[in-house]
Amino acid sequence: MRKSLLALVAAGLLTTATLTGCDDGGDTGDTGSDSAATSNGGSETITGDVGIGVILPDTKSSARWSTSDPAFLQAAFEKAGVKAQIVNAEGDKEEFKRLADTLLDKGAKVLVIANLDAASGKAVIQDARSRGVPVIDYDRLTLNGGADYYVSFDNEKVGVLQATELKKCLAAKKIANPVVASLNGSPTDNNAFLFKDGYDSVLNQLFNDGEFQKGPDQYVAEWDNDEGREIFSLMLKQYPNLDGVLAANDGLGNAAIEVLREKGLNGKVQVTGQDATTEGLQNILAGDQCVTVFKDVKLEANAAAELAVNLFQGKKVPAAAKLKDPESGLYIPFVKLEPQAITIKNIKTVVEAGFVDVNTLCNAKFKRACRNAGIIK
Repeated sequence: MRKSLLALVAAGLLTTATLTGCDDGGDTGDTGSDSAATSNGGSETITGDVGIGVILPDTKSSARWSTSDPAFLQAAFEKAGVKAQIVNAEGDKEEFKRLADTLLDKGAKVLVIANLDAASGKAVIQDARSRGVPVIDYDRLTLNGGADYYVSFDNEKVGVLQATELKKCLAAKKIANPVVASLNGSPTDNNAFLFKDGYDSVLNQLFNDGEFQKGPDQYVAEWDNDEGREIFSLMLKQYPNLDGVLAANDGLGNAAIEVLREKGLNGKVQVTGQDATTEGLQNILAGDQCVTVFKDVKLEANAAAELAVNLFQGKKVPAAAKLKDPESGLYIPFVKLEPQAITIKNIKTVVEAGFVDVNTLCNAKFKRACRNAGIIK
C-alpha cells in the first residue's frame, strides 16, 4: 500500500479533495567556533565553516520546526562546544537539497535532516555518503534512503495513544456507536504511515466489532493545514453525523476544530492531535480537543545532538533499537523515545517540562481554564 500510494503521489495522481476512503529562527552569521547558528533563510545565509549541519523541513506543518527544535538543538550544540548551523528548507524540496550541498561544501562532517519527502531526502543522503559524511534522520525516516541513524519517538505508539484516548473521550461523552473519521498526515512522510498503523490497530478492531462506525479516511498532502480544513469540510458535509476525528497532529486537529466551530459542533465532536503545541493545548483547555501527544522535543533534540557530536568526534555509537525501512528492507539504527498522551487531566505536565511558555499558554483568554486545570494558581 505504501509503495503504490507514494507512486501515485509522485505521478501527481493522488486527488486529496475527494473522499475515497484512502486506506506536522533568526538571522545567522559567523558566530564563532563554539556556537550554533540558526536560520530560516536560504543557502546563501550559510556562512563560515560548518561542523554539524541541520536541515529542518518547513515552518508550516508544525510550529515545532520554527520554535522548539531549532532552540533545543542550538542549545545542545553550544553546550557541547561544537560549531553547527541549523537551517530550514521552508517546504521547498529543491532548497532542501541546495542547503545540504552548501553545508557539505562548507565542511559539514555530520548532517542531521528532517526530510520533506523520500526523494529529496535520499538525494541528500547520497550526496553526503559520496563525501564520507554520516547522516542522521531526525524525527522522520527517509524511505529507501539508508541513513546512518534515525532519532525519533515510537511513532506507532503515538497513534495507539491517540486512538485509545479518543475511545475514552467518546465513552465519557456517552456516545454510543460513534462515527469516527481519520484525518491523516502527508502521504510522503513515513511518520504519517507509522501514526496511522498505530491508531488503525485500535480503530479497526472497534470498527470490526461494530463498536465504532468507520467514517471518511483521508491523507493531507504536505501536512497542509489549509488543505486539511478543506478536506474536513467535505468530510463533514458527507458525514454530518460525525462523532470523532482522529487528526494526526495538532495543526490538522485545529483545522477540523475551526470547521466544527463554524457549525457549532466544537466540543461535541471529539478531536485528537499530536505535538503538544500551544494551540493544541489551548484547544484542550477550551474543551474543543480531547487529547494531544507530547513528544518532548528537548529529549529528541538532545539525543540527536549527542549522537551528531559523537559522530563528529569520530566515535561509533551503538543504537539499542533498529527500525526496518519498509521500502529498502534495511534495518536502521534507531534511537527510540517514548511519547505521552496529554489530556485536561495532566496538561500541566507539558508546562512543567518547560516545553511551552506558561504566560503564552495561559493568556487572558485561557487564564481561568489554566487555573481549573491546576497549571496556575
